[in-house]
Amino acid sequence: MSIRRLPPNLVNRIAAGEVVERPASALKELVENAVDAGACRIAVRLSAGGIDGIEVVDDGCGMAPDAMAMALERHATSKLPESMWEAGAIEGVATLGFRGEALPSIASVARLTLESRERGGDGWRRIVDNGELVEEGPAALPPGTRVRVEALFERIPARRKFLRSPRAEYAACLDVVRRLAMARPEIGFSVEHDGRRVLSVAPDETRPDRVAALTDRALADNSVAVDLERAGHVLGGVAGLPTFNRGIADHQYLFVNGRPVRDKLLVGAVRGAYAEMLARDRHAVVALFLEVPADSVDVNVHPAKTEVRFRDPALVRGLIVSGLRRALDEAGHRVVQAADAGAMANWVAEPVAAGPAPEAFAWGPAPGTDLLVRDARPTFLTPPPAARAEMAAEPVPATTAHPLGVARGQVARTYIVAEAEDGLVIVDQHAAHERLVLERLRRALAAGGAPRQALLLPEVVEMDEPACDRIEERAAELAEMGLEVERFGAQAVLVRAVPALLGQSDVTGLIRDLADEIAAHDQALSLRERLDHVAATMACHGSVRAGRVLSVVEMNALLREMEVTPHSGQCNHGRPTWVKLAHGDIEKLFGRR
Repeated sequence: MSIRRLPPNLVNRIAAGEVVERPASALKELVENAVDAGACRIAVRLSAGGIDGIEVVDDGCGMAPDAMAMALERHATSKLPESMWEAGAIEGVATLGFRGEALPSIASVARLTLESRERGGDGWRRIVDNGELVEEGPAALPPGTRVRVEALFERIPARRKFLRSPRAEYAACLDVVRRLAMARPEIGFSVEHDGRRVLSVAPDETRPDRVAALTDRALADNSVAVDLERAGHVLGGVAGLPTFNRGIADHQYLFVNGRPVRDKLLVGAVRGAYAEMLARDRHAVVALFLEVPADSVDVNVHPAKTEVRFRDPALVRGLIVSGLRRALDEAGHRVVQAADAGAMANWVAEPVAAGPAPEAFAWGPAPGTDLLVRDARPTFLTPPPAARAEMAAEPVPATTAHPLGVARGQVARTYIVAEAEDGLVIVDQHAAHERLVLERLRRALAAGGAPRQALLLPEVVEMDEPACDRIEERAAELAEMGLEVERFGAQAVLVRAVPALLGQSDVTGLIRDLADEIAAHDQALSLRERLDHVAATMACHGSVRAGRVLSVVEMNALLREMEVTPHSGQCNHGRPTWVKLAHGDIEKLFGRR
């Protein structure tokens, strides 16, 4: 078979397959063109999720008629100056687009109407229907550009039938605009879908305000600022508290030199930074903006420019992990402050049934006396609640001096009830102590090793042979953490010492859980990360269990340590260790507000 040159219309359709996968892909290219044109406001209108129609209107620099004709040719662009051609320094491109493929590719698979006007010039229109110019002439519009895409893939049924539902395509389009709007807070954006305004942000917003407006307003009160510079690389943005998480990773917004990206390296770095602070099926909410030298990143590795390649990926990963962890460390014991709406809804005022008042509850006379103890309240008939309070051994400290307040009692032998200056604090004693033990182990490791407590009688733990092999291979690492083990036959290990921080713990359960953790994460993680997983498992076994009665002194000591311990607002599995009912929430429960 002879080699033949493909016709231009077929070349454009093949290129469109790389650039235009769905309506969101076309919308992304059009909005990026508007941003590169210097627009201050960009308006997007969608019809049926972008399947039937996409319109992008901007107030940018506009184009002259001859420039419009060239813009519809492949590999024609104004974004690469000739100086870059001669030097071959395409890495220095600062615009979002530069390939010159978007408009001709879209025009080859849809009906595209391009209208534009320069300031001081006249407007012009060009209409291209699936690669053929069908109309051109004057157009009335303000300075800027208006692009309308209709009937996408209508003449390519094989492509159109693979589009998803209008609702799904609309969600993808909205996500594209949201990410681009987040990257450019100086530009105003609006989106209409089927005639309904669904997004609107004003120009010249601050970055935190823009992020909060496009994600969740509650993020502003439940996040920390990220700011770190290293070797010419600058990381900024906001990071949600570990307890402010989501079930999917779609709420992670990552930008490199102002370009929205979906890079595996960056996503993995975010996951690593939140390790031991999030459950495995939960995802952090972050918006991170990474600025790197132009020659340190290659943005030309994907047709849609959604992936990048770094010259020094280890530096970038370390910068993100360090920046996020430093910011989260400064958050201290903070957790999400808003009371859960579902939990608050469970508090309802129950009607009191009409009927005769029950008799007062009374006790018999005390021995040797004629006194009768009687409660005058007619409804004191319920059994005692599963809670306990006791007199403090020392004067109760003032609540103003402690963010988590002072202990007032214990409920169900599991939850500590404390009074703070601004509300009622409820602490999960097991979850809180688990985090405290983990941070103690980490500090001990950083100081050269955790102290160990030798067992009077070494304990034999029986497991299958592969599990014993895994424990034996990591014996040296476990010894750094105070756990001294050795092989004891084919299907058992001998435990001679445990970390002193754990106190009396279930040694058998600890060893078996460690074997499972090593099996799940051993090959994929670095030594530091493996030690963190081991420390988390040890902390879970060495923490105060639910059901243990604590004295007021112990409860207050736990609260004070939480206030000075990093990440104490969430346990090792990502669940909150404490919640707060503000005075306003309590007043609502009783109908005072």
